[in-house]
Amino acid sequence: MAATATVPSPTTLQDSMSGLALAAAAANVVMQLSRLEIGHGVANSKVESGRLDRHPLKRTRTTLTYLAVALLGTDEERKVLRKEVNRAHRQVRSKGPVAYNAFDPELQLWVAACLYQGVEIIHRILYGEPTPEQVEELYKAGARLGTTLQVREEMWPPDRAAFEEYWQDGLSKIQMDDLTRGYLRDLAELRFLPAPVRLPLASTNRFLTLGFLPQRFRDELGYSWTPRDQRRFDRLTRNLARVNAVLPRPARVFPFNYYLWDFRRRVKAGRPIV
Repeated sequence: MAATATVPSPTTLQDSMSGLALAAAAANVVMQLSRLEIGHGVANSKVESGRLDRHPLKRTRTTLTYLAVALLGTDEERKVLRKEVNRAHRQVRSKGPVAYNAFDPELQLWVAACLYQGVEIIHRILYGEPTPEQVEELYKAGARLGTTLQVREEMWPPDRAAFEEYWQDGLSKIQMDDLTRGYLRDLAELRFLPAPVRLPLASTNRFLTLGFLPQRFRDELGYSWTPRDQRRFDRLTRNLARVNAVLPRPARVFPFNYYLWDFRRRVKAGRPIV
């Protein structure tokens, strides 16, 4: 899935950020929630304000703000965001056969690992295979995806090779049951949206979700993915790379630059962030 367009080789994570990464957003949520504890914690969450299926616009704003601040913000801004995330996560717990606590650093590490995988996947699609130097830079910055949550710095695998071992071990632990599989299929099909909005978008969202997922996750969801699907997806991602190549940087980074601005505005005005 390497890019075929002529794209400037990004030298920093900031240069490689692109709003076109939003095409993979639903797939990344599936990856995160494929650990049974996290899937149950989200699907059974009583915190209505943070549920994507109940408040999609607010949840999208919160998630994109998190990514913008974690990857583009300052150390001080990340401290402010971490405090706000901690406040929200205190309410996210579930009991029963599959217990979940949003403060569990091991599960937060998995969430951060999924987010980082998304960074690399998008980089390969839009800019081609990263050089070893780029991988090192991306991976070093990627640790902030965890430490802006509850992941201690020493928990982040020390290098990309160690991360790969962690990731492969994590793939062996993914599991969905009827509850989480149904929740995530509803997400892929956009079933939480009103019919006039959902019907013209559902097929495309499902296709993008499956296209950006490794096969292991597709199998767990119970969807098929054919060679023809893969060819269609490869054509689509080549076109995304071509579009990305001609966008001026402010347009390319949108909406992450907007949400970083909005975060700073909210902090200054004392308005809620999460």
